[in-house]
Amino acid sequence: MGINRTAWSEHYSQGRGFRRLGDDEKKLIVEHAPAPEGGRALDVGCGTGEMAAYLASLGYEVDAVDAVEAALVRARTEHPDTAVRWLCLDIERDDPAPLDDGLYDLVVFRLSVAFVHDRTRVLHTLGRRLREGGTVLIITPLAAHTSTEKRHIALDEEEITALTCGWTSVQRFAAGDLAALLLRGPCADTVATERSVPATGYAVAGALTVVTDEHGRALLGWSKRGMWEIPGGKLEGAEPLDGAGVRELAEETGLHATGAGVVAILTDAAQGVPRVTAVVRITGITGALVTAEPEKFTRWEWHDPHGLGCLGPVFTPSAQALNWVWPGVIPGLPPVNAYPVAAELAPVPGEPAEAVRLRHRMADAVITGGWAPSASVQEALRTVPRHRFAPETDLKTAYDDDLAVVTRRDENGRAISSVSAAWLQADMAEQLQLKPGATVLEVGSGGYNAELIAHIVGPAGQVVTVDLDPYVVHRTRRLCAEAGSGRVTAVLGDGGLGAPGHVPARGFDGVVITHNASDIAPAWREQLRDGARLVVPLEMGGYTRSLTLVRRGDVLYCEHWTYCGFVRDRGAAARTAPTVRLAGGEVTVRWEDGEPGDITGLEEALHGPRHELTTGLVVQGVFNFETLQIYAATTLPGFCRLTAREGSALVAQQDAAAMLVDGSLAYLTHRKVKDAPDPADRLTEFFIHAYGPAADELAQRFADCVRTWDQEARESGYPPMTVHPAGTPDEQLPVGDVLDKPSARLVLQWPGRVPDETQSLLRDVVTPGPVERPGADVVAEDV
Repeated sequence: MGINRTAWSEHYSQGRGFRRLGDDEKKLIVEHAPAPEGGRALDVGCGTGEMAAYLASLGYEVDAVDAVEAALVRARTEHPDTAVRWLCLDIERDDPAPLDDGLYDLVVFRLSVAFVHDRTRVLHTLGRRLREGGTVLIITPLAAHTSTEKRHIALDEEEITALTCGWTSVQRFAAGDLAALLLRGPCADTVATERSVPATGYAVAGALTVVTDEHGRALLGWSKRGMWEIPGGKLEGAEPLDGAGVRELAEETGLHATGAGVVAILTDAAQGVPRVTAVVRITGITGALVTAEPEKFTRWEWHDPHGLGCLGPVFTPSAQALNWVWPGVIPGLPPVNAYPVAAELAPVPGEPAEAVRLRHRMADAVITGGWAPSASVQEALRTVPRHRFAPETDLKTAYDDDLAVVTRRDENGRAISSVSAAWLQADMAEQLQLKPGATVLEVGSGGYNAELIAHIVGPAGQVVTVDLDPYVVHRTRRLCAEAGSGRVTAVLGDGGLGAPGHVPARGFDGVVITHNASDIAPAWREQLRDGARLVVPLEMGGYTRSLTLVRRGDVLYCEHWTYCGFVRDRGAAARTAPTVRLAGGEVTVRWEDGEPGDITGLEEALHGPRHELTTGLVVQGVFNFETLQIYAATTLPGFCRLTAREGSALVAQQDAAAMLVDGSLAYLTHRKVKDAPDPADRLTEFFIHAYGPAADELAQRFADCVRTWDQEARESGYPPMTVHPAGTPDEQLPVGDVLDKPSARLVLQWPGRVPDETQSLLRDVVTPGPVERPGADVVAEDV
């Protein structure tokens, strides 16, 4: 726990210990933190194990950790029959891997929290390991009841206030002469807080420094004003802005900057007084951290960036400065005017050992899944610090290979920007087939994906990333400046236009789109080098597949499909699907491609008799129908999507492939015909439900579609496909099913729908991927 292990080892080896566990403490645990069934507890700084043994006697499954092996030797000896997992771990400094990923119901610091320097960070980190309703219990001596020579083992009231900030619920009890704190809800929002501003007719000008340690953690101090603040203060005379920040850092913390630069000027007003704040980024430090001005600050602590949104009161300019360096880490701040400064600062190093371990675990999962077969992509996954491009997210989430991290939402809470799942980013990077020195266009910014590609193309390569959201571009620039290669250029603009002014003479060596696209923008083809690849998540009938398209003149040839999903396009080419709501909004029909069909009489038909027809397709276990979705969307006239409210009595499928022709509607659904404990043994039959005067005919056509797909196309995977400019005449298109987009004409050559001899465009089309992803093979969804 940031302690002198040698001294403590001698302490325990000499037979010394701590005060015995008192009856008041035991009673408090029984009353306020009783063991639930299957409950787990963590005893931090367990010493000789008395608390851990007591928790085990209450029914808890206990992990007991201490930084000193001598303490654990004593604990095992003194409690030989206690079922406790004893772990040698410095909870403040070590990688918490030994704790595994399980959650706890109770975390206890008994007589140990005073020895933790970064108490806030450690408590919040462990708080995120609590189950819903879980508790952190701190039992500590009080400074008021402790002699001067033992002051280091106790907390005073200011320290307790700092310690409990950022928790939703704080309860305090007396346990004899000890204080007991019960903390629940480890992520109360950070609140921007002001302090008194002296009356003056002038603006208040100052400099605030953002400084990080070797683990990438930010330094904040708990001030006598009762809030967290970063180092800084007012200018003295005519000193330079960065010099003021460096001086204040040394005066307040004892740390000396070895590199510094102003990255932004912020202006706002407090209590009617204009305020100008220079944000100074410190890139290196020397010296030992001390509380050099105790009359101003109680203590200084290092905080994880992803924990900055849960600190309680933070001085407003400090919060604004931190949020400028890591956009998104402190949401909901008051507005501020910001003026970026083009400081020539090198990326700032620093990450915890846990991030390195989790990054390799993520890479291993992606590689094992078959999504990153090349050495260059594998190395990029293991090297580029993904967590630094999602600084508001905890490490476990940032390095989950199967999760996308949402980084921006609109006013309705809908995700509009994210860091995509690592397996999908790896797959798309592989599909580009990039060489060292390549120049790549990314449409849809975020930072991590661009840096992943920049690592693949190497020092001679370049990535241009375009986004229409100024915030996203700012965020990408800042995060790439903090942890990037210097080979990523973030540009504000509509990605549907490509990257005007940044296109290489021969065109880009690869173009990757990182949002759902309803169309293939002409600029993506035109700015792509002949023979290079465009990777785009394209919507077809509302179903998204990442397509790898190779340019050959004006035609794009598809050579790979991957099942996926992204946030939707918000540029000029974005399409709002025509939608019709029926039955008071209970049922919705939408046309993702094409124009709405005739719904005359459909309202009444939905309340009339329903025609049901089996397709004859019975499948066992989990069933991959992803090509059926695209098959139906590209071969059925009048194809549309049907959605219904949960529990709808009118239709049996909440989200279904459908077709609507002349006031009649048919959709695909399924029925379980054999249940079994093992999902692999279950049987499911596909049905067509239809309504309206032509229900019988539509049901038969839809059922024929399913049968043909099952007999002719199912085993073949995705078909050969070409993409042609929108104005291409029909007679110049190859034989196949045509799906028209505003800017492109897609021609798909499904087996069974074109003569075998015409399937010569791309006979070696790669099917979705080497392993299935969640959602791609669940028979009960999106049929």
